[in-house]
Amino acid sequence: MSAGGGQQAALAGDSAARPANASAAALAARLAGQLGRRTAGAYLDSAGRPVVTVTNAADAAKVRAAGAVAKKARTSPATLNRITATLRRSTSGISGTGWAVDPVTSKVTVWTDDTVTGARMAAVQRTTTKMGASVRMVRVPGRLRTLALGGDAIFGAGARCSLGFNVKRGNQDFFLTAGHCGNAVKAWTTDQQGAQALGNTVRSSFPGDDFALVQTNAAGEGAVNLYNGQKQDITQAGDAVVGQRVFRSGSTTGLRSGSVTAVNATVNYPEGTVTGTIQTTVCAEPGDSGGSLFSGSTALGLTSGGSGDCTSGGVTFFQPVTEPLKAFGARVT
Repeated sequence: MSAGGGQQAALAGDSAARPANASAAALAARLAGQLGRRTAGAYLDSAGRPVVTVTNAADAAKVRAAGAVAKKARTSPATLNRITATLRRSTSGISGTGWAVDPVTSKVTVWTDDTVTGARMAAVQRTTTKMGASVRMVRVPGRLRTLALGGDAIFGAGARCSLGFNVKRGNQDFFLTAGHCGNAVKAWTTDQQGAQALGNTVRSSFPGDDFALVQTNAAGEGAVNLYNGQKQDITQAGDAVVGQRVFRSGSTTGLRSGSVTAVNATVNYPEGTVTGTIQTTVCAEPGDSGGSLFSGSTALGLTSGGSGDCTSGGVTFFQPVTEPLKAFGARVT
């Protein structure tokens, strides 16, 4: 079973650009991982070049030697870490808020949705005002929410979600979907009437994370449904990078495209806080939860939640797929 998002995306016109984009993103992510706390992050610039922020000459030379652009961080990573730690303590209980470090500006972006008003908005503003110019406030239209109803549609307990990626653990077959879907549904089927059994949720994590592992009755295909009669083979998993063009497949809105605007983002849903997410401009709607985020043949994430819709646009957050793969000892098929 293949996995299944703005504007309907067409992958055919991107076939030449996607490998270079994916390669540059992989390089940027790898270098940022190596620098750890000495970087404010990495991104792809408007020309598609991998850019890594640095704080010293030795790291800058290392980045350039690897084929990426080194950029001096305007705010120290230590300062940015202190700001996000303060936000975690002071605003985690305020649903409709979230934050992430923007490596392009070396600032922390803090967002609030339309439900954050009055005393709750005043509390957020008091916290961010103390942090000065290192914080940028952004208003997100609509309401941040998980997209639970739910690639391909999967059903259970009156809910509909989307299959993320088929995976293997040893010789056993599983698939990944959203944790808030796995919390609600134990037995999954391929049809709303429940006639064709698909598998059972064996582990689920939400909030904190947003992923679930479902053991299937039959091996699934290592591909994503493009909703145009075609599919995209998935051969590996990787980490997303700011500025990277990505695609999302889901059972409500099909295939949609956009770009990564933040990584390691925190989002406060009404049901709880999820950390370490990928923030994008890709739209999504209820029923798309758990669906695939990918770039070329690389699996990147599972649809978690967001605000807006695919008519007016919006913001969507994804659980990075590398985390559940590591947690479950699984690999994409």
